[in-house]
Amino acid sequence: MAKVNIALDAELVVEVMVLAGIGNPQDAVEAVVRDYIARGHRTEARAVSREDSPRSGEIVPPEPPQG
Repeated sequence: MAKVNIALDAELVVEVMVLAGIGNPQDAVEAVVRDYIARGHRTEARAVSREDSPRSGEIVPPEPPQG
């Protein structure tokens, strides 16, 4: 896997580490990026299921908020 090096504000990284409970800065930032991607995929899946539901006649209840 290719690696990318970027500069980030140290305060942002420390806040992510504290919120995520991760002691390694790289792992903490990687976890945030993975979560962001997963959230995007969930949103896409929800949008597709809502678009398909009127055609199939089934009612899709709203998903609870993800926090």
